[in-house]
Amino acid sequence: MGFAPGMMLAGTALGAFGEYQAGQDQSAMAEYNAKVQEREAQAAEQKAMIESRRQAAEAARQMSTLRARMGASGVISTTGAPLEIQAEQARQSELENAMIGYEGVTEAQRLRSGAAQTRYAGKVAKQASRIKAGTTLLTGFGKAYGEF
Repeated sequence: MGFAPGMMLAGTALGAFGEYQAGQDQSAMAEYNAKVQEREAQAAEQKAMIESRRQAAEAARQMSTLRARMGASGVISTTGAPLEIQAEQARQSELENAMIGYEGVTEAQRLRSGAAQTRYAGKVAKQASRIKAGTTLLTGFGKAYGEF
């Protein structure tokens, strides 16, 4: 075996290893990014829970203020229009609270879906690098064989 075919084989092996290693690195980076996205999803859920509690406390303060003003003005707040105003205030507060929860859940789902897609992209990159490495080896060995 001459010098040139030997160098060709060494270059082929090195190129194939580089392609394989690049796929491994891409897969590892994809896994890291997916874990980051999952932590962000947990943070979105926690933020929504905290914001929901904050909004509920604010709604309770607003309802107390409304009742105090009604009482101070001499309005009977347990019948008629005053009662309907309070009921509408409560409905609006509940709707706002539900929206906060919904937004938190959808954001977390979006991030988890992104994590799954990132993991899949890493898996594909790993598989593609194996195919490229194999192709490089076969092509290089074929060329080296032709040199003999």
